[in-house]
Amino acid sequence: MAGRHKVTVVGAGNVGATAAHWIAAKELADVVLVDIVEGTPQGKALDLAQAAPIDGFDVKLIGANSYEETANSDVVIITAGLPRKPGMSRDDLLKTNSDIVGQVTDQVAKYSPNAFIIVVSNPLDAMTQVAFRRSGFPKNRVMGMAGVLDSARMRCFLAEALNVSVENVTAFVLGGHGDTMVPLPRYSTCAGIPVTELLDKATLDAIIDRTANGGAEIVGLLKTGSAFYAPSLGAVEMAEAILKDKKKILPCAVFLEGEYGISNLFVGVPVKLGKNGVEQIIEISLTNDERAALHKSAAAVQELVDILEI
Repeated sequence: MAGRHKVTVVGAGNVGATAAHWIAAKELADVVLVDIVEGTPQGKALDLAQAAPIDGFDVKLIGANSYEETANSDVVIITAGLPRKPGMSRDDLLKTNSDIVGQVTDQVAKYSPNAFIIVVSNPLDAMTQVAFRRSGFPKNRVMGMAGVLDSARMRCFLAEALNVSVENVTAFVLGGHGDTMVPLPRYSTCAGIPVTELLDKATLDAIIDRTANGGAEIVGLLKTGSAFYAPSLGAVEMAEAILKDKKKILPCAVFLEGEYGISNLFVGVPVKLGKNGVEQIIEISLTNDERAALHKSAAAVQELVDILEI
């Protein structure tokens, strides 16, 4: 029998440490937590390892400040970078986080040349493009986690409005991870029934607005950081779909080459994730308004990519 899978999480802040926690609790893989701050990844990995006897998860947890320990990882989740502070847009983080993600990707490609990379660092779509260019990996092995989170936020709000189980609700969000994202109520359902049949337009519009500003709402409340429970689990859901070859359809930021009329850009669309990473990009038919909104969102991502010249 082959050994356990190995997942490296880069960045031992709230998102990274919580991702390690979810992976361990699911017994999905051994985890290497990497951070430049000495002691932080080691301390968090040790604390999590000491939780294992209580919950009964048998995985190896290692904290490290360099990348030797990460060698031959199956999946690498990149959460490194500065988090948002109140009043900052994701785009304000552009230059700094681009340098950080670039340096991280160099190390990942060196030590785990066959890994799948899942980027969580902001601004998400542009950072995924940085990782793709720097790694030289094929497009099926580099993706960004945003749509899973945005859809989860929308599902949360829809379930609340409908007073039903979150398990009954599916939601559909396309586009870049930011204020221009495109939630599609027409493709969002409750137990198979389109939510447009169950909620009035004003309620849906309010939910769409709250979804697009979901991250900013949490940043404003926390004041000293940004969301981490849902973003980390979003990345872990993607990793799990790959490691277990689930063929799960999830909205992810992937490299488009003409799909939806968008080229050479990472933008959120529904994809099938399995053992080969991004196995299929699913193109759904859009109304003219939806397509225009998606292209507007892509243009916002393109602007950042142009600034970085990637």
